[in-house]
Amino acid sequence: MSKLYSSILLSHEVKKYMPQMIVPSIRASGQIKLREARVLIIGLGGLGSPVLMYLASSGVGKIGVMDYD
Repeated sequence: MSKLYSSILLSHEVKKYMPQMIVPSIRASGQIKLREARVLIIGLGGLGSPVLMYLASSGVGKIGVMDYD
């Protein structure tokens, strides 16, 4: 994503993430940081699976997944 678009939220992102952007500590600037974040989840057992779902639904930009099985 270009630098111009990395500093603003698109209209569909605002609609999708508005419930969490209401939180004062997140707002639009926090949502942009989430979109630019990268996370690696190691293990998709009892904790990894729900964490993956929550991170994806919160708008984390890139999620890597690694599991032994």
